[in-house]
Amino acid sequence: MEPPNIILVMADDLGWSDIGCYGGEIDTPHIDSLARDGLSFTQFYNNAICGPTRASLLTGLYCQQVGHRGDRWNEPKDFNKCVTIGEVLQQANYQTMMVGKWQGRDSALDRGFDHFFGPMCQAKISYFHEVDKNPYYLDRKRIELPKDFYLTDALTDYAVRFLRESLSEKRPFFLYVAHIAPHWPLHAREVDVAPFRKRYRTTGWDEVRAQRFQNQRQSGLVPDYWKLSPRSTGIQDWNSDQQKNWQAERMAVYAAQISSIDRGLGQLLKTLKDANAVENTLVIFLSDNGAAPDGGLSPSKSGFGFGPNSKKIGWRKDHVPIRPGSGPDNPPGPHDTFAGYGLAWANASNTPLRGTKLGAYEGGIRTPLVARWPAVIRERGSIEKQPGHVIDFMATFLDVANTSYPTQFEGRQPLPVEGKSLLPLFQGHQRQEHKAIYWNVPRHQAIRMGQWKAIRPKKDGQWQLFNLELDGTETTDLAERESDRLKKMVSQFETWHKRVNEK
Repeated sequence: MEPPNIILVMADDLGWSDIGCYGGEIDTPHIDSLARDGLSFTQFYNNAICGPTRASLLTGLYCQQVGHRGDRWNEPKDFNKCVTIGEVLQQANYQTMMVGKWQGRDSALDRGFDHFFGPMCQAKISYFHEVDKNPYYLDRKRIELPKDFYLTDALTDYAVRFLRESLSEKRPFFLYVAHIAPHWPLHAREVDVAPFRKRYRTTGWDEVRAQRFQNQRQSGLVPDYWKLSPRSTGIQDWNSDQQKNWQAERMAVYAAQISSIDRGLGQLLKTLKDANAVENTLVIFLSDNGAAPDGGLSPSKSGFGFGPNSKKIGWRKDHVPIRPGSGPDNPPGPHDTFAGYGLAWANASNTPLRGTKLGAYEGGIRTPLVARWPAVIRERGSIEKQPGHVIDFMATFLDVANTSYPTQFEGRQPLPVEGKSLLPLFQGHQRQEHKAIYWNVPRHQAIRMGQWKAIRPKKDGQWQLFNLELDGTETTDLAERESDRLKKMVSQFETWHKRVNEK
């Protein structure tokens, strides 16, 4: 078989249950179609925060091995120790393209991509305008944004453009679509927000969680014996909230941002279909971390560095001021707002899991992942329960492209790949599982070995232990009962931590 085309689409801050095929009520028909015609993973992992996840995804290494501590959103990569997927696939005669969130200090064209469109993300973003420290480039050309610009749609437009150009050639391609949505700020067009507004005014976060959990049980994503994780501390009952319309508006804008991602994926899938290229194209969709808790639980006059007395005109290039905070008199969505949807909705987005972005509980590090590849994935609509991690993409893509990982590359000696190929899983087989998977993220340190997971907060350092097979929502700490097992896992974590942080 000819090497397949590869399309990797990643959302930013998308919760585990936000998309329809993972139990969510947000309309995502195109993402859902990948699950219906392909494979859904229930235990796939990321690094709980954007920069570290992308570092691991692109290199097949733990982020600490390539310059990221793991607990900061953006740090320079050490390219003396690694290669990117783009660089290796270029050597295998792939056309390589990227749109979206590039957190490098140099151009994506210098790191394995033939084409690039997007912002050089070194600061917080706007979906409607260019802002300071986030200049936009098309390949190496600095570009000005049109007046009707909307970020997610623009990324789709250029992805489709690159895709059409590649489909006209006689060699395979790798297209990496790194969306910034639904990451805050809550920016969306009114036409996309309106369909969701009534839904969330009549269905608050408690009912959303309950319905999503029921959907997940019915579909087989989670077993019936799991418990729904408790609401995070500080979240009140929906019926007690005094600002329901404003709270609903926040979730409606968030849902609209996800809807625009799904609409864009639909355009990519249609482009493949029109070119008769569906059969041998591997399409993968996932998120870079769990849902983000930012935005507060109640109305505020400030947030995200914008306050009543702060300078509000130095962020956007056109110097239009931002209305700080968010509340009933300042709802999110428009271009001159900057808000998040808060912990209560993030808790619902990660149903039924515990925790959020930045943490190593499952709600922070477990991502939905769907994969469609008709030529290989024959058991359509199936659920894959074997664990995986974003470090696996390098090994996977080299495996499906039938090419090898270099021991020397342009004067570099890349570290050996840490990930393992997912190809056996696509083929319906078992694969050799990771002996352990490790995390050092902003709020926690953690290790998973088989069905067991140990985790500790960075501040007080007390280890907890969970049996994820029986208790995937991490409600029952078994550290005292399984003290010998925990001791061995902690020792293994410390050995890993020393190894990946060696200079």
